[in-house]
Parts: sequence; structure tokens; C-alpha cells
Amino acid sequence: MFQFGNPSSFLLLAPLALAAWCVYARRVQQGIRFAPMARIPRQGSSWRTILSRLLPLIVLSGLTLLIVAMARPQTKSRKTADVIAIQMVVDISGSMEALDMSTRTPTGMKYKTRLDAVKEAFAAFVDEREEDLIGLISFGGYVSTLAPMTSDHEALRHVLDGVATPKAVFDKNGNVMNEDELLTAIGDALATACARIEKAEPVSKVIVLLSDGESNTGIIQPNEAIKVAHQLGVKVYTIGIGTTGVAPFWATDRLGRKVIQRSRVRLDETLLRRIASETGGVYFNVKNEKGLEKALAEIDSLETTRIEQDVYRQYRELFPHFLTPGLVLVLLAFTLNMAVARRLI
Repeated sequence: MFQFGNPSSFLLLAPLALAAWCVYARRVQQGIRFAPMARIPRQGSSWRTILSRLLPLIVLSGLTLLIVAMARPQTKSRKTADVIAIQMVVDISGSMEALDMSTRTPTGMKYKTRLDAVKEAFAAFVDEREEDLIGLISFGGYVSTLAPMTSDHEALRHVLDGVATPKAVFDKNGNVMNEDELLTAIGDALATACARIEKAEPVSKVIVLLSDGESNTGIIQPNEAIKVAHQLGVKVYTIGIGTTGVAPFWATDRLGRKVIQRSRVRLDETLLRRIASETGGVYFNVKNEKGLEKALAEIDSLETTRIEQDVYRQYRELFPHFLTPGLVLVLLAFTLNMAVARRLI
């Protein structure tokens, strides 16, 4: 469907039409009634006179094209699709920097944090869901909605690429000043996801929670968030990341060198399993290479809803097709006017 993004720009056509009338009214030739025209020698039209007659038309045409460009012609299409509403919830707490997802290769260690593994799993998940409405929420000690429910998965992947854990900020005594940001508020994250997905149009609503599962802060307790999801009929699929025990982390020693230190971490699989079981979902661990495939297969079996979606494509903006020739015509007219008539206007 064709439309204009800024149709009010067409109001400029009124003063342009007035200007056109003034230009051509001023060019009406005046004469003396019953003048002896036969005595006036006839002169052929030179290229200068022909060009001078065309210059106003060139300027007016160029300005008209510029006005059309300002109105932002664009295409808008609608399509129907069988979709599921999926809210992705990604943990970015400090423990997600653990390197226990690293792998050994023939050329050496390939270091990978828990968050790296989550982003890879999420990216693969999005690639499999071409039509579904997917949103993105990140959480540590605080919850942030990074992307609303959308079918524009390219934009969603772009947002996902920028997801990172907050960096610790230390005072002059070496104390962490932003400790709250490095914690894990699973209850707040799940409740926020429920609020974001509640009014989604599709019947099937799914939350996919990817985390290391250690809930240690937040206003809303996980039990309360589980009840909300259950009341809304939202299935929560949980994916646990990493292991329980001692995990390696990047650190900086006293000489400023980048080294690996080990710290104790905990994957609370009990909580993640309970969230999934009490909401009708399933728990998976990403260390199992078949885990993500099983999760996708389970979601594929859900009831889909046929809805109409507005589809916007930035590359379908048509104003450059009017802007460029409009500018060329206006500049050409002024250049010829200065070269031929030796005047600016």
C-alpha cells in the first residue's frame, strides 16, 4: 500500500502554485492595439529565448519534486502469518561473565562467557522464528526492556549484539559501587516479561528465560512472578547456563595484566525447573547440544494465531527518487539562468 509519511508537506503546493501564476502572468506580452506589425522585422527564436521560457518551468518542476520528497512517499504492506508471542529474557548479571562455556580447539582455548553462549542460543532461536513476535528483556539487579514485541528480527539481532554485562565500578578503597547491578533479579525479570506479553495479540504466549539461575535480589520474589505467569496462562521455558562450582573469570592483576581467576558460582537448576513446571513450560540446559532443538520443537507444537501484521521496510522509502531530480532541476535552472540571462532570478 502506498502512503505518505508527512502529507502535510503538500500544503507548500499552494504558495508554489501562486508563484507559478505570478511568474507566467508577468510574462504575458503587452502590445498596442492595431499596431502595424507588418513593419516590424521578423526574428526567429534563438536558443537563449527558448531556454529563458523553459527556466521557470524547470524551477517549478524541481520545487514540486522537492515538496513530494518532503512528504516522504513510502510503501506500507500488510501480511498474515501464524505466529506466537515470545518474550526473551536474558540474564546479564555479573556471574554471566564466567568462562565455563569455553571450549578447547586444536589452536588453543576459545574463551566464551555464559552471556556469549546465551546470545548464540538466542540468535539461533530467532533465526528459526521468522514470523513470530519476539521481544527482548535483559536483567541483572535491574530489568530493562531492550526491544518490544516485534517481527523485525534483523533489528532484534542488532539489539542483541549490544547486550553486555555491566562493569564493576570501584571507589578509591576498592569497594564495588554498583553491586546492585551485578546481582540477579529473576522475580522482577519474569514479572516484567509477563507485563510486556500480557496484551500481545497471539493466543500462544511464551517466555524464554535464559539465566544462570541464582536469584539474589529484586522487589518481586520468583514465587510471586510464577503465580502471575500461571494466572496469565503464559508458558515459561527456562534455559540454564553453566554449572555449579568454581568457574574461571577474566581479571586484572596488580601489574595490569589480563589473567584468569577462579570464583565460586551456582546454577540454581531447582528454581529454573520449578518456574518451567509450574507454568507448563520445560527446562533445558544449553550444555546439552540437543537442548535448544528440543525447546524449539516444543514451541513449534503450540497453537498459533493468524494475525495481520504491518510490515515496514526502510529501504522502501521513495523520497530519494524525488529529492535527487528535484535538486538537480533547481540547481540546473539557477545555473542556466546565471549563464544565459546573467541574473540570479
